[in-house]
Amino acid sequence: MRHIPPVVWRLMIAYALMMAGTSLMVLLAGIIGLRMAPSPSLATLPIALLVVGLAASTLPTGRLMHRLGRKRVFLAYAALAIVAAGVAMASLHGQDFTGFCAAALMIGWSSAAGHQYRFAALEAVPAPMVARATSLLLFGGILAAFIGPEIALRGRYLLATEFTGSYLLLVVAYVAGLVLLLFHVEAGPGAAGAGQTGPALGSILRSPVLMLAIAAAALGYGVMSLLMTATPISMHEHAGHSLAATKVVIQSHIAGMYLPSLAFPWLLARLGFRGMLWAGAAALGLTLVIAWQDIGFAHYWLALIVLGVGWNFLFLSGTNLLPRGYRPHERFRVQSVNDFLVFSVQALASLCSGWLLHLLGWQGLVQVCIPLLALFVLLLWRSDPQVTAG
Repeated sequence: MRHIPPVVWRLMIAYALMMAGTSLMVLLAGIIGLRMAPSPSLATLPIALLVVGLAASTLPTGRLMHRLGRKRVFLAYAALAIVAAGVAMASLHGQDFTGFCAAALMIGWSSAAGHQYRFAALEAVPAPMVARATSLLLFGGILAAFIGPEIALRGRYLLATEFTGSYLLLVVAYVAGLVLLLFHVEAGPGAAGAGQTGPALGSILRSPVLMLAIAAAALGYGVMSLLMTATPISMHEHAGHSLAATKVVIQSHIAGMYLPSLAFPWLLARLGFRGMLWAGAAALGLTLVIAWQDIGFAHYWLALIVLGVGWNFLFLSGTNLLPRGYRPHERFRVQSVNDFLVFSVQALASLCSGWLLHLLGWQGLVQVCIPLLALFVLLLWRSDPQVTAG
């Protein structure tokens, strides 16, 4: 990672701090929801709203960055995240499920800025270094994988109400991230020029390179969200595994999502985009085989790690493939539409996850993922090899 500019390293650390809330919510929100929700089928509603908030905020976030530049939006959304963690604390203290859901929605909305860090990173380096910059940025997710669950457990009994202290520690992490973002330096123009607009949504969806890039990221997030959202409830509440064991699986999963980022530039140089997309699809297929076989700790653990690797290959390939389909002045429009579509799929998957788990059980939920993977394999198989040339 030599010669990576300091701005990318700062973004990586800020990403780890600002996305710690997401990994914390993945571990705790379903368990808290099961205790506070009026119905077990609504237990994963806070996680679903986390993703709904993210999906709903992508297009407005793109427009704000077009007008104000990235740094101002990064700082404003960091402040919103701090407020959201405070709302979660108050809701837990008052046993207010509606308030906790609102906090989840706000944390999701604020995380849209964190997902834009990857585009800020790739714009901060010359073209030959783009894969290394984006892989380093997402490597910050490994730190988030441990920061979030760790403060969740360390803060569990810190205050009188269980888990309220976890969100207090999250406020501390968010404040540290905001301070770091104060030193962010825009790479090039802070906003797109006046009168320069991106392509219409229909044009984006008709572009083979953009369609494949979006589909890859959407599949990775869709399958990942269906399984990951349901895992804490399936493991801890249904299969009887301890919360500590569940934490290990979630941490291992998130590490599996981001650790392959270190090898991604090397793999991409040798396999090209097409090879990486096939590798990501194969990893998801292996995940489904492992998860369907049993509900022992080893199966959860291994399936969630392989799931993370599949997500990494698909999401990073889609992120790096995306700039091949737009011109510089179209970046905010295409990037925001990409995130809107990808995270809308994730939101739908998260919304359905708890209901499908309640209705079909863990193995039934796994089977729901099969047609999603089959559709992407068909799209990739029929795609023009020139589109995915490395």
